[in-house]
Amino acid sequence: MKKVLLSITLALANLAFAQFTTGTVSLSTGMTVKINTSPTTVTMTLTGPDTSYLGVGFGGTGTTGGMAAGADGFIYNVNSTANTGLDYTFSGVGIPPSADPAQDWTITSNTTSGGTRTIVATRSLAGGAGDTVFANNTSSINIFYAKGASTTIANHGFGTANRGYAVLSRAVLGTSETAAESKKLILFPNPARETVSIKNADLIKSIDIYESAGRKVRSVKPDGETINVRDLKPGTYYFEITLKDGSLSFEKLIKE
Repeated sequence: MKKVLLSITLALANLAFAQFTTGTVSLSTGMTVKINTSPTTVTMTLTGPDTSYLGVGFGGTGTTGGMAAGADGFIYNVNSTANTGLDYTFSGVGIPPSADPAQDWTITSNTTSGGTRTIVATRSLAGGAGDTVFANNTSSINIFYAKGASTTIANHGFGTANRGYAVLSRAVLGTSETAAESKKLILFPNPARETVSIKNADLIKSIDIYESAGRKVRSVKPDGETINVRDLKPGTYYFEITLKDGSLSFEKLIKE
């Protein structure tokens, strides 16, 4: 009987700390999305053309339900001069969405390769006022999505090639995937102004920071998870990170 109770207790403990994933889902617009949750956070990986805005909204079904007034969404606009945020509220079909006063999503990685942009963004499960609350379990997630025919967010991407709806099913995140996530290096916030933190900083031996032109501007031996970048001029920098196991990792930082 004690063994049975112990087994049940361990199973419940494992479930409490489990992580869940939709896996990478291909969307009709040529985009892909993956949503992972942990007991505290949601992480979304979004890919699509690097010349378009990319948007994902949460909840709603059908051709109009997703963009109904009050619906919550994430939009990345490639036109940075017009990009007022990542966290948006929709106002109905045909009406430009508005950026939330409080921005809860943080981009931890933003890369392009072969015309495809890959964005990784994270926030707490609850988010802020008006945000969708994500559950860390196997429940499905309804999304609506769009890519822009231009860099203007006001263009909702009308047409079957530019928008759609999907229901994402979820499963427990596999042990190997969890291990890989636990070793991934992520700079945040990115862009940064004064300091930048590094996820899994304990794996790092040293860091060389280079300007976009290739000139090394600093070498750092992290003491904790945070690096002061206040004295760096605004621009793009590349971190050449030497890990304790001898391997190298490269990360890009935008300094505001």
